Amino acid sequence: MAYNQINGPIPPEIGNLTRLKYLNLSMNSITGAIPDSISFCSKLEVIRLMNNSIQGEIPPSLAKLQLLQEIVLSNNNLGGRIPLGIGLLPKLKYLFLPSNNLVGSIPESLGSSPSLAIVVVRNNSLTGGVPLMLANCSTLYYLDLMQNKLSGNIPSTLFNSTSLVTLDLSDNEFSGVIPSSSMMSPPIQYISLAKNNFSGVIPATFGNFSFLSTLLLSENNLQGSIPESLARIQVWEALDMAYNNLSGAVPQKLYNKTSLSYLGLGVNQLVGRIPSDIGHTLPKIETLVMEGNKFEGPLPVTLVNASKLQALELRDNAFTGVVPSYWSLPNLIQLDLGANQLETIDWSFLSSASNSTELQIMYLDNNRLEGTLPNSIGNLSRSLQQLFLTENNFTGTIPPEIGNLKNLTVLQLEGNKFLGTIPDTLGNLDNLLILSLAHNKLFGEIPQSIGKLERLGQLYVQENNLSGSIPPSIGGCKSLVILNLSHNVFQGSIPPELLTISSLSGGLDLSYNKLTGSIPSTIGNLINLESLDISNNQLSGEIPHTLGECLHLESVHLEVNFLSGSIPSSIMSLRGMTEMELSQNNLSGEIPVFLETFHTLQLLNLSFNNLEGAVPTGGVFGNSTKVLLQGNKKLCATDPVLQLSVCMSATATRRNKTSYIISVAVPLASAVMVLTACSALHSTSSARREGFTSGTVLTHHQFAHHARN
Repeated sequence: MAYNQINGPIPPEIGNLTRLKYLNLSMNSITGAIPDSISFCSKLEVIRLMNNSIQGEIPPSLAKLQLLQEIVLSNNNLGGRIPLGIGLLPKLKYLFLPSNNLVGSIPESLGSSPSLAIVVVRNNSLTGGVPLMLANCSTLYYLDLMQNKLSGNIPSTLFNSTSLVTLDLSDNEFSGVIPSSSMMSPPIQYISLAKNNFSGVIPATFGNFSFLSTLLLSENNLQGSIPESLARIQVWEALDMAYNNLSGAVPQKLYNKTSLSYLGLGVNQLVGRIPSDIGHTLPKIETLVMEGNKFEGPLPVTLVNASKLQALELRDNAFTGVVPSYWSLPNLIQLDLGANQLETIDWSFLSSASNSTELQIMYLDNNRLEGTLPNSIGNLSRSLQQLFLTENNFTGTIPPEIGNLKNLTVLQLEGNKFLGTIPDTLGNLDNLLILSLAHNKLFGEIPQSIGKLERLGQLYVQENNLSGSIPPSIGGCKSLVILNLSHNVFQGSIPPELLTISSLSGGLDLSYNKLTGSIPSTIGNLINLESLDISNNQLSGEIPHTLGECLHLESVHLEVNFLSGSIPSSIMSLRGMTEMELSQNNLSGEIPVFLETFHTLQLLNLSFNNLEGAVPTGGVFGNSTKVLLQGNKKLCATDPVLQLSVCMSATATRRNKTSYIISVAVPLASAVMVLTACSALHSTSSARREGFTSGTVLTHHQFAHHARN
């Protein structure tokens, strides 16, 4: 009843089918648990329930089905442990439990069945080790335990088995050394021990496994050299020893295995040269990974003849000389020659590059490549999606024909010496996600066609000599996450259209240009922005209140402009701020006290403005290494470490005011008393002379006036 879109749980009445031998409900939409009543089907030999949504645990009652030969419960949501009784089923041949949520250890009894042939329990969360009974099972020929959490040493009997053909223990937590074998020509053909914690050396006894065609040992901690004995095996198809600590030279005879399709030696410490005739001696090679070693010498030209080659990864070595025309290979998908010492490119390949319809990724970055890019670069594979030419010494202009590569998603040309203007044809690359032209010598304006790149997520043109205004059409790049136009000579104002790109989140950098005008209030549209840098321009006006609407801002750099006014109170909303740089402007007013509550702030630079008043004392202001305030003559602080004038405390201020009042009032009162006495004497004398008929009396106001004078 497989492939019938059956849904719902398995009814418990299934136990009534006591004569049932074969049950197949695979590839349906069955839910619920496996009913215990299934154990009443005493004649059952095969249970296949794979690719459903069955939950719960595997019923221990399955152990009652003594005739059971095949259990297939793959790709469900089963949890719990594998029942102990499963291993004791006398006729069990095939056990398939992959891609569930099983935990616990593998039953020690598994392997006791005299006819057990296949065990597959990959992609669960099983722990513990490989049971000895399972490792010693004389009938087992296929064992797949990959993608669990199994640990410990692996039993040496696995490599001395007279029946085992396939062994996959990859992506676990096994450790220790890989055991040697005492057998000559065991039947094993496939061994994968990748992604574990094995140490020590690769056993030389692997060379005795004459039927071995696949050996995968990548991502361990293996050391030493590659055993010469491996070259004795004549049926190699895949050999992967990448991501270890292997050293020394590669045995030359390994390069002569005509059946080899996959050779992975990447990220070790291997030395030597690739044989010049490798393209002839490995005619079936499809993947050659030798990146991250110490290989040197020229790249072998004969690899151009390896017509089956799909991936060539030679990155991060010391190869020198000319880059051959590998891209003419008809099946090549990925080419990575980055981070070497290559000097020139055989551009003649471009005339035949139309044959390479599969090439999707090409890395030539971080070399010493010189010269100009030919116009024929537009003849590269139309399938090309990623082109990396960064950090070389390319000169001349960027060919407009590069716009013919319509499927490009990544174009990185930064770190060269390109001259001229940005080709208008880049606007034809409407699949582009990342465009980097930074660190070149480009000049002129950004073409209006850039606005056609609606899918563009990252645009880098910093550190060129670009000029003119920022094109309003850039607002058409509605998917931009990062925009860096810094270190150019752009003029004019910030276009409002730029600030309508609400997807900007990673960063907006317009610093080190000659932008003028005010910061548009529409900056509040950038509600997802995390980093803003418009420093070192000629911007004026006030910091817009709407900046506080950019709630995800972590870094703000507005320094070295002509901004005025106070620090807006709306910034109080930016609680995740780590850097705030407002130095060298004309900001005034007091420092907002709410900045004390910005607990994530690591840098606050308000230096060289016209701020005034007392500096707050809490939060970040308590750490002078995080706060810069010098150059504000009207600021005062209680902490002398801030290098500002010291504020008087409130008590001291009141005491000084009292002293001032006393110092003025006491002399004034004394003067009043003296003058009053003098006036009285004068009045008495006048009265005596004039008979008190024309006496003049000074009022208190008049007296005070005279006293002041």
